[in-house]
Amino acid sequence: MHLDSIFDSSASRFSRLGYSTRFLRHPNPLSLPLTRQRFRCYCSDQTSPSVRKRVVSGVQPTGSIHLGNYLGAIKNWVALQDTYETLFFIVDLHAITLPYDPQELRKATRDTAALYLACGVDISKASVFVQSHVRAHVDLMWLLSSSTPIGWLQKMTQFKEKSRKEGGENASVSLLTYPVLMAADILLYKSDFVPVGEDQKQHLELARDLAQRVNNLYGGRKWKKLGGRGGSIFKIPEPLIPQVGARVMSLTDGRSKMSKSAPSDQSRINLLDSKDLIADKIKRCKTDSFVGLEYDNAERPECNNLLSVYQIVSGKTKDEVMEECKDMSWGTFKPLLTDAVVEHLSPIQVRYQEITAESAYLDKVLTEGADKATEIAEVTIRNLKQAMGFYI
Repeated sequence: MHLDSIFDSSASRFSRLGYSTRFLRHPNPLSLPLTRQRFRCYCSDQTSPSVRKRVVSGVQPTGSIHLGNYLGAIKNWVALQDTYETLFFIVDLHAITLPYDPQELRKATRDTAALYLACGVDISKASVFVQSHVRAHVDLMWLLSSSTPIGWLQKMTQFKEKSRKEGGENASVSLLTYPVLMAADILLYKSDFVPVGEDQKQHLELARDLAQRVNNLYGGRKWKKLGGRGGSIFKIPEPLIPQVGARVMSLTDGRSKMSKSAPSDQSRINLLDSKDLIADKIKRCKTDSFVGLEYDNAERPECNNLLSVYQIVSGKTKDEVMEECKDMSWGTFKPLLTDAVVEHLSPIQVRYQEITAESAYLDKVLTEGADKATEIAEVTIRNLKQAMGFYI
């Protein structure tokens, strides 16, 4: 092959890989010693400065998305998508660890996806998809399970609480093992950061422990001997815990988290609640008999919770809210909070109706999101299988 052809093909190849390539040629390369009759390539990875850290997160499609899900997770996603590479998914596989209605699961999955978009998740910046549409989630869960000591799972707080509610021996195996699936959700995409509330830190710790365990068992020189690149198989993800709104509490008990599973709908404000229903729930929510309003008083959890909600939906600072509300009575503050919540949720509700009216659009978004996620996930699965000795 002619030397110019070699140069052209090499330059083209490096260009396709995203590198800036500079080839230096001697005016008469054939006059050089044989050991120097070659091109020298100086390559700089142009993508490095622009490569963004990756964030993944998801919400279960069980029940209605409520204010706690939104302020504690989804609203923060909207801010994160401008800074990080983001993947947000509907964790439908987690929704079957407890008894559920199949028809409701199907509907809730689409509704949750529509609410992601209505809340401001931008598909030009983030990938949105359904967890079960990417088969690698289950594949990685099984591979990780072989390295997970059962004692780690039995110590999980949520397993103890939920299995007790399900009657101990009647609890499903998936209730015990779903933290491994959660670890797979995180590690599959080589996530740098995971947005978590205080109550979810234990699950992230399990993911970190599993990543380190698998790296030690199969990574490094052991992987390299099997034809791999060596080094760590998984990144060790770090938590992202927002300072405000990370844990929105129940309207009926300021010491309990706002939850979809709480038996009373009065305990939560759902994103699709009507104006009148929101007003009624706030009017009837639990308060106290103290004079004035204040943050950070351990004896006033409901007061702290409602002030925090008002702070976020109004867009004001903590100091501004305190100055505005410190001398208010509950009778004055509750209508103020109601108006702020209704005003904040109104455009979300309008956008949700527009999205759900276009079924084909939502299907397209979820398909494209799953395709992009699969491209990343398949690399992780292949690497781990190779390191674990599978014939691939």
